[in-house]
Amino acid sequence: MLYLILKWLHILAAITAVGANITYGIWINRAARRPESLPFTLGGIKLIDDRVANPAYGLLLITGLLMVFTVRMPILRTPWLLTALVLYALLVLTGLFGFTPALKRQIQLLESRGPASSEYQTAAGRGTVLGILLVILAIVIVFLMVVKPALWA
Repeated sequence: MLYLILKWLHILAAITAVGANITYGIWINRAARRPESLPFTLGGIKLIDDRVANPAYGLLLITGLLMVFTVRMPILRTPWLLTALVLYALLVLTGLFGFTPALKRQIQLLESRGPASSEYQTAAGRGTVLGILLVILAIVIVFLMVVKPALWA
């Protein structure tokens, strides 16, 4: 029963984290058509990222490791799991040291220089690239968790 509850929490956290991240591009794209809404939109994305998506990613790690320990699964001898954990570490590092600072900078440049400035456009482009990378990593991790492919023997 413990394993099933952990699995349920794990899936809810994945839906929350990945689902939130996938929507960022949609919100930014819509707001870009109405620049007066960009400050509100970027602030909302920052809030959701800090208080919803990132804590959900933390819960994913905790529940995932608890499930592994509950069923005594050998992490280093389970290729799909080891690969997913490496990608998770890459996702977290990219988020903490790439996307979050880029989003902060984008918000600062929007407030100080405006949406038409080349500095803001460069920051927005960087945020977009990092956001796409994070979503791709998350989708690959979800694939590995669901399909559990035999990556190597």
